[in-house]
Amino acid sequence: MSHTATDHVTAPHLSHPRLPLKSHKPNVIVFLTDQQRHDTAGFHGGPAGLTPNLDRAAGEGTLVANSFTCQPVCAPARSCLQTGLYATNTGVWCNGHRISANLSTLADYFNDAGYHTGYIGKWHLMPDEFHGGVPRDGQGGYQSWLGANILEFVSDAYDCRLFDEVGAEHRLPGYRVDAVADAAIRHIQTHAANPFFLFLSFIEPHHQNSRDDYPAPDGYEALFAEAPLPPDLIALGGSARKHWAGYCGMVKRLDEAYGRLLDSLKSMGLHDNTIVLFTSDHGNHFKTRNAEYKRSCHDSSIRVPTVVTGPGFENGGRIESLVSLIDLPPTLLDAAHLPVPDIMQGRSFLPLVQNNSAVWQDDIFVQISESQTGRAVRTDRWKYSARNPENYAWGDPVSLPGADLYVDDALYDLQNDPWELNNLIGQPDYANTLLEMRERLIRRMVAAGESAPRIEP
Repeated sequence: MSHTATDHVTAPHLSHPRLPLKSHKPNVIVFLTDQQRHDTAGFHGGPAGLTPNLDRAAGEGTLVANSFTCQPVCAPARSCLQTGLYATNTGVWCNGHRISANLSTLADYFNDAGYHTGYIGKWHLMPDEFHGGVPRDGQGGYQSWLGANILEFVSDAYDCRLFDEVGAEHRLPGYRVDAVADAAIRHIQTHAANPFFLFLSFIEPHHQNSRDDYPAPDGYEALFAEAPLPPDLIALGGSARKHWAGYCGMVKRLDEAYGRLLDSLKSMGLHDNTIVLFTSDHGNHFKTRNAEYKRSCHDSSIRVPTVVTGPGFENGGRIESLVSLIDLPPTLLDAAHLPVPDIMQGRSFLPLVQNNSAVWQDDIFVQISESQTGRAVRTDRWKYSARNPENYAWGDPVSLPGADLYVDDALYDLQNDPWELNNLIGQPDYANTLLEMRERLIRRMVAAGESAPRIEP
C-alpha cells in the first residue's frame, strides 16, 4: 500500500499529464539497499514470492548474476560507489570518515552534463558525530538533498526522519521503506521534464542498531516464518533463525517499493528513457563468520543482487562474468553517454550487455576493514583471503587502511564448496593453488594502488 509523505519538495498536482522529454539524455536512478544477500532474490533461489518485481525486471532488462561488493562495510562501499575508486583511495576505508575533498562524485559528473542530481536516504559518508543532517559541503555535490548520515541512528521502522539541504528535519509517515520511496516518486515527478540523476539509498534490510533486530512491516515477518534458510545459515547457525523471517519481510517491502517506482516511471512516460540500477552495498552472514553481520570475505558478505533496466539494458539477459561494485559508476556514466574519467578504477560492463563474449576480468578484488585489515580475491572457482596478523577486537582502534604483512586466512573451492564451509588453508593438496591465489591477490592489490605486501603462511 502506498503512503503519502511530505518533504521539502512541493509536489505537483497528481493528475498532471505526461511530460514531454526535452532531451535524449537518459534519466538515471540508483536503487540501493543495505546489507541484502544475493540469495534473497528469486533468480538466485530466494524464498518463493519474495522479489517478484525484481525477478520480472531481471527478465526484461539485464541481470548481473555474479555481482560483488569491493568492501563489505557500509561507508567504504558507498564511497566506492560515489567515486569509482577503491576505499583505500577515497579516504573512507572504514566507517566514520569523509570522502577526500579533492575527489569528484557521481553527482559532480552528472551535474557537469546538465542533469539535475538528487539524493534521498542514507548517506554514511560523514564522521559519526553527524547522525542526521549533513552540512551542505558534505552532501557530495547533489543539488537536491533529503537524507540522513546514519539513518539507522535517527529513525526506526515507523519513524522515518530525513534532513534537507539546510539541515531541517522532515518526519515522513509510513513504514520507512514506503516513506523513502514516496519521497523519491515525488522527486521524480518534480524533475521529470529534464534529465535527472537520482540516488535512492534505503537502510533496509539492515538491522535496527538500537535493538539488534530486523523490523519488517506489520504482518510481514509472519509471512516468512517458514521461509527456508540458505545452506550456510543452516550449517553455521548464528542469529539467522531469530532474524531471517523479519529480514525477508523487509526485503519483500523493498521489492514492492521497487515495483512502485517502476510503475511511477511508466505512468509518467519515463520508463523507456530511464536507467534504473538495483543493487546493495554488501550482504549479510548473520553472525556466522564473526561477531556481527558483514566484514568478511565470504559470499554471504560480498555477493549482492544486481539488476539494470532501461536504455542500453533492454533484453540484456544474464551476465555471468564477475562484476564488482567498483564497475557500477563507470557503467552508469557510459550508459548515459558520458565520458568515464580515467581516475575511475572499475570498468563499464556495458560491452558485456551488448556482447556476452566481450573480454572481461576473471576475478574480483575485495578490501575488508574494521573487523580486520584483510584482502580477498575471487575467481569463478576459487576464493582466497589474507589478513594482517594483528586481530582487531570489536571496540579496539579500527583496522589499518593497509599493511605490509598479511597471513593466509581462507581458501575455498567454490565449485565443490559453494557455501564456503571447508577452509582449505594448510591442506597439502592445495598448496599450488594457494600460491597462485596469493600471487593473484598481490597483483590485484598493486593494481588498486596498494604496495605489494609480504604474505606468510
